[in-house]
Amino acid sequence: MATLEDIGVSAAINILSAFAFLLAFAFLRIQPINDRVYFPKWYLAGARTGSPGSAGRGVIGKFVNLNFATYFTFLNWMPQALKMSEAEIINHAGLDSAAFLRIYILGLNIFVPVTLLALLILIPVNVSSGTLFFLRKDLVVSDIDKLSISNVRPKSNRFFVHIGLLYAISFWTCCMLYKEYSYVASMRLRFLASQQRRAEQFTVVVRNVPRASGKSTSDSVDHFFQKNHPDTYLCHQAVYNANKFAKLVRKRDRLQNWLDYNQLKYERNPEKRPTRKTGFLGLWGKQVDSIEYYKHQINVLEKRMALERQKILKDSKSILPVAFVSFKSRWGAAVCAQTQQSRNPTLWLTNWAPEPRDIYWRNLAIPFVSLTIRKLIISVSVFALVFFYMIPIAFVQSLANLEGLERVAPFLRPVIELHFIKSFLQGFLPGLALKVFLYILPAILMIMSKIEGFISVSSLERRSAAKYYYFILVNVFLGSIITGTAFEQLDSFLHQSPTEIPRTIGVSIPMKATFFITYIMVDGWAGVAAEILRLKPLVIFHLKNLFLVKTERDRAKAMDPGSVAFAETLPSLQLYFLLGLVYAVVTPVLLPFILVFFAFAFLVYRHQIINVYNQRYESAAAFWPHVHSRIIASLLIAQLLLMGLLGTKKAANSTPLLAILPILTFYFHHYCKHRFEPAFRKYPLEEAMAKDLAETTADSDQNLKAYLSDAFLHPIFHSFEEQELVEVRVDKQQRQATNAQISEVSPPSPLQPVHQSSSSPPPQHEEHEDIYYQPSNPQYQYDPSVPSHYTYQPPHFPHYAYHYQDQP
Repeated sequence: MATLEDIGVSAAINILSAFAFLLAFAFLRIQPINDRVYFPKWYLAGARTGSPGSAGRGVIGKFVNLNFATYFTFLNWMPQALKMSEAEIINHAGLDSAAFLRIYILGLNIFVPVTLLALLILIPVNVSSGTLFFLRKDLVVSDIDKLSISNVRPKSNRFFVHIGLLYAISFWTCCMLYKEYSYVASMRLRFLASQQRRAEQFTVVVRNVPRASGKSTSDSVDHFFQKNHPDTYLCHQAVYNANKFAKLVRKRDRLQNWLDYNQLKYERNPEKRPTRKTGFLGLWGKQVDSIEYYKHQINVLEKRMALERQKILKDSKSILPVAFVSFKSRWGAAVCAQTQQSRNPTLWLTNWAPEPRDIYWRNLAIPFVSLTIRKLIISVSVFALVFFYMIPIAFVQSLANLEGLERVAPFLRPVIELHFIKSFLQGFLPGLALKVFLYILPAILMIMSKIEGFISVSSLERRSAAKYYYFILVNVFLGSIITGTAFEQLDSFLHQSPTEIPRTIGVSIPMKATFFITYIMVDGWAGVAAEILRLKPLVIFHLKNLFLVKTERDRAKAMDPGSVAFAETLPSLQLYFLLGLVYAVVTPVLLPFILVFFAFAFLVYRHQIINVYNQRYESAAAFWPHVHSRIIASLLIAQLLLMGLLGTKKAANSTPLLAILPILTFYFHHYCKHRFEPAFRKYPLEEAMAKDLAETTADSDQNLKAYLSDAFLHPIFHSFEEQELVEVRVDKQQRQATNAQISEVSPPSPLQPVHQSSSSPPPQHEEHEDIYYQPSNPQYQYDPSVPSHYTYQPPHFPHYAYHYQDQP
């Protein structure tokens, strides 16, 4: 078991690691060569085209910061991260990012007063009892355990202090949860009311469309909604299965990239046209002009794509039983999305359409029956995975409890008893080992969630986060306690009567605080500092820039800004709430470590959201009900655990006082669920009608139909038609403006457009992971007060800086 000295060694290692990461970040971020790694969000926004310190400083200045004054202000990122207000963050990054930061604020609001109260009241109560002094011959104890509830003797009246404090903590936590739930719900409603016209506001996704003889799926959808929603139905967009077509698109993308590269190469050196060989990988064969070669290859491929497209359109079987149906008003879409469409509840399933960036295309065509089977299979698989991971968890606990192993295996004692090795093994290695074992788990759980069949990335992340939370609860928390207690008190378990085992567990559970302290320092201190360093994206960017980048589009792809990984960060955050609430009364010495995590992580993630992360989608804080529910679950676990501990302490006089507390907590959760959760699950018809009336005179139905006609095109068609060709032309125009000698270079041949017409919508593909698609980022017009009117503007990325002033 870790001692105070072992905890000190762990703290020293993690503090030094965090400081080293922050120092490296502060140095690397001001180097011009790394500017795209640490400020990618501003590059994607077009608000930053180069490092401020690299202008006018020659060749070396493009790579190294020669302004030595900036090296003395390397910590200025901290105050800069706090300058942007919450409303500005919503405008800049969206409500999801702002709500994510609210979780850290909630943690600080809960645990700052709880920490002060617990340390001032419980530490003196626990220390002065001295029960563990008489049990040290039977149990493995440390100095930290003397600060816990384990040190209070059985049947003591001091347990009334712990019970009273748990009531106070529960009341305070519920107050903060209610206040935050109300605040986030109002933020969500204001955000939705302030939004400009968005395609998903008028559109529902219809799944499990039945096949009718003599009719295509597209005709069936049109007939059904013309009949059942005659006044509000506007148009629909069918989804096509175009696997082969998508492969051709990806191949054409690669050829276009090589064409761009060779054209830019020729522009830099007009005296020599680039050449290549026609054989495999250009290693042998006839020597030809590279530009003409790739133009010819693209033209041939486009003809194949046109034939494949016509083949798909003529084959009715290629139309999937799913469609995006748009309405003339938000009110009409709300009625359709929130009602049953058919007498058979398994057909014509309607839900609000995710925003186009949020769609997971692969799962759109999964039948209803298949969804049920998939969820059952995945549930069984998750159950099996949870118990499979008990093996590495037990191994981690064996590292954390060396005394128990020494008693069972005395031959290991000479190695284990070496001073530094023992402190390292008990103070640092267990937390690091657990972090390593959990590293690949989120990816596995995300794959399982995809198999379940959810059609949006946001719902996939929420489901994956739920699985990860259950895993952490069972394995990391309960598993560490059970296996750790077994290893710690192995000798006691083997030699005492069965009736004494519950008492031993009751005394030993608080002792696991030392293990969780080491984990908090590894994951919450050093791990968060490593997040801001972005070592992996830094290395990958420079490797790609050195070997793979040929065009500016390649360089933009190499930046890889990433986003807040909700599937991983939310469960980890909920573990900290669980540890804080459980150990606040049991072992309060753990609370300061959690406070440091919440404060430090808030600062780091605020910086990352402002400068780095580029969110893939916007769900308007749809994850908040899950956050609230799991904090409530943590509070209930803390209450039930204390009841169990007091039961093993034979506190029959005081334990019954806790019986009503879980009931009150559950009632509070029930009230909040009915009071606030509908704002996250449904769209009020009153709100929909209000926005529709505000826009009645602004746009006609014809304009709306044109706006929605291609809103739900698959990303492969957006990138194919718009982004690639525009980028090449803009780049060439800029170069031609600066160098008149290259004006005779011929532009790339125009592409055969693949776009939607009124009679034949384009084929869409259900796989998109391998296709590069940089989504357009909408501008979030968030007003902290309810707006009096609404305006429509084409979406574009906002340009904000730290000196942003609120509009009056």
